[in-house]
Amino acid sequence: MKNKLKVYRAMRDLTQDALARELNVTRQTILAIEKGKYDPSLALAFKIARYFGVAIEDIFTYEE
Repeated sequence: MKNKLKVYRAMRDLTQDALARELNVTRQTILAIEKGKYDPSLALAFKIARYFGVAIEDIFTYEE
């Protein structure tokens, strides 16, 4: 799954640490998602989208 998390994080001038604290996850989780090494659970994807005030599809793109 591709994502634009880094772009959205940068638009708010957030560090990975700051975003991790807001979402109650580790910085390593944010890093892994941004690098595409970890696909977040549906619950976490909703939480991320809700935090940025956008639809999940704006941040995450599923590719087969």
